[in-house]
Amino acid sequence: MVNFKNKTFLVTGGTGSFGRRFVLNFLKEYKNFKKIIIFSRDELKQYEMSRHPLLLNNKKIRFFLGDVRDKERLDFALREVDYIIHAAALKQIDTAEYNPLEFIKTNVIGAQNIIETSIKNNVKKILALSTDKASSPQNLYGATKLCADKLFLAANNIRGKQNTSFSILRYGNVMMSRGSVIPKFLNIKDGKYPITNIAMTRFSLTLDQSVEFAVFFLKNMTGSEIFVPKMNSYRIIDLVKAISGEKKFKIKEIGVRLGEKINEELISIQDSRNTYEFKRYFLITQKKLKTKKVKINFNYSSQENSFYKIDEIKKLINNEISQNKKL
Repeated sequence: MVNFKNKTFLVTGGTGSFGRRFVLNFLKEYKNFKKIIIFSRDELKQYEMSRHPLLLNNKKIRFFLGDVRDKERLDFALREVDYIIHAAALKQIDTAEYNPLEFIKTNVIGAQNIIETSIKNNVKKILALSTDKASSPQNLYGATKLCADKLFLAANNIRGKQNTSFSILRYGNVMMSRGSVIPKFLNIKDGKYPITNIAMTRFSLTLDQSVEFAVFFLKNMTGSEIFVPKMNSYRIIDLVKAISGEKKFKIKEIGVRLGEKINEELISIQDSRNTYEFKRYFLITQKKLKTKKVKINFNYSSQENSFYKIDEIKKLINNEISQNKKL
């Protein structure tokens, strides 16, 4: 466990859905930290975020314009930083297939830049956010995130005498995050819902849950771990029913996109050999722990999981809408 007193944090992708919620929730929960640096490349989003009542003229908040592709800028930003939450990434699956090099520059080279500048500046802990797409990847986005995960884990072997630790937080879809399916469905007015495949399932958690897990794992990480929170799944057809109010609606199957899976997984059969189970999460590590491992050939899939009921999905979405209005 670590104490956040007088510590400085840097959040890459800090103006994104996760970054914004992380900063706002952290400000409400913790008072004795030194500073949070919001690192992102979008000046408009930084300006808009800086107008929030909790952030306006807050001396503990600093907005730092920069890109993880720019190693020199990162090096400057990381001076005297204690902890990093690395949330910056390019994420759209179909965009990645047509712009592969751009995704490699941000998701892979950007990750390596974080690693090298963190070690140089003796940052204590780096928690990198990953995705279910990185487990047995079928698309370029997932492949770049798997590569980034490998880089972060391997960084624990090259840090030398520096007291720097790297770990991964891997989770599924975040409800109401920018670019996700729920905001798109909420904006449909004609009752016609385009679905790639009616059998599709997805892991899901709320933004608050993703932030809660990130803070918990940042406190408890020691390096070289992949943390996988336990979470429920939803069926895409149940999501449509929840959003439409189960009134008349029409489904138009538009076909699975290039590289898209019908079901996602967070832990592959290959990873099961190094996976330990805890009450609220799984932990993938090469370390020997004094707790039980999962069974050999265990697979954590969105298809073989606990599912949200339609009423539960409705409640979660309404809570997220309400929460967004408050924030």
